[in-house]
Amino acid sequence: MKPALYLPNFRDKITIEEIDAFAAVAEDLEFDSIWVLDRIAVPEASDRGELRKSFGFINEFGRSLPVSSHAEYLHAMPLVPYLAAITKKIRIGTSVIVTPFRAPAVMAAEMATWDHLSRGRINVGIGSGWMPEEFETANAGHLYAKRNLHVRETIEIMKGIWTQPLFEYHGELNSFQKCGFGVKPVQRPHPPIFFGGIGKPDIAADFVTKYGLQGWIGALDPPDAIATFRDAFGAELKRIGSPTALEDIEIASQFPFQITQEKTDQTPRGKMTPNLVGTVAQITDNLKRYRDAGLTMPLFWPPFTGVSSAESIEHLKRLRQDIWPKIEC
Repeated sequence: MKPALYLPNFRDKITIEEIDAFAAVAEDLEFDSIWVLDRIAVPEASDRGELRKSFGFINEFGRSLPVSSHAEYLHAMPLVPYLAAITKKIRIGTSVIVTPFRAPAVMAAEMATWDHLSRGRINVGIGSGWMPEEFETANAGHLYAKRNLHVRETIEIMKGIWTQPLFEYHGELNSFQKCGFGVKPVQRPHPPIFFGGIGKPDIAADFVTKYGLQGWIGALDPPDAIATFRDAFGAELKRIGSPTALEDIEIASQFPFQITQEKTDQTPRGKMTPNLVGTVAQITDNLKRYRDAGLTMPLFWPPFTGVSSAESIEHLKRLRQDIWPKIEC
């Protein structure tokens, strides 16, 4: 496994100075990558727990977001080129861009420039989204029912723009004449693409295998769910006769991370189990279980509330010093 940091840019209050500090420590500790969370808007209905859908379609999470509609959070897309400028080695990922909120050709062209700004360190995480209110706010309400199709067309457009001298596309949702789009990405044939899907393993496996994506990103998955997704990828690779080895697919998931003095209740509750919130011993044991289940990249996510950025940074240092050597052995 390789550690990654899920930056807390989506919080009730976050400053750019805190982002600077998290990025610096992740690079100093030689984390594989840092990732930003893409959220366009928080509906006021979320504050009352009255969203139309449960968070991520997961009933246990309820019909609200963990951040207030009055929050002062930082948006993901503008942060990426900033992070490219203030770091030198660490990779920078988006987790995940909801594609219906953006014009695919515009996004692909701009990401190619991102890759130049970072000297070839961009990871592209994309997904279909889940919140109808956010779709409407982004002027994409008409795409909600076809959001998975939009992801498919976005992948095809990104790959075409990134790999062909001139490119045209004619799909159901997107259509344009042959054009040039400026620089190609530094990474060849293109930056790694990750599909973010926290629902059905068969849908994730279809996206990852059909389009030859480099990885998958889940959220708060217990070890048995990681094993289920990994098995789905393996079965789909075999079914389509893909030359890609299962070991070449990055399997990642986002987890709240906090080191505590006292043991936490680890009674299995699916996605609600605080697998990476607990004592050093608890987190170490659970990371070993994740490793054995097939997780290749845990995204460590500082808590939304209750823990300062300075404390979270100290926890990341302890992760590297006290926990990670026991995972690698």
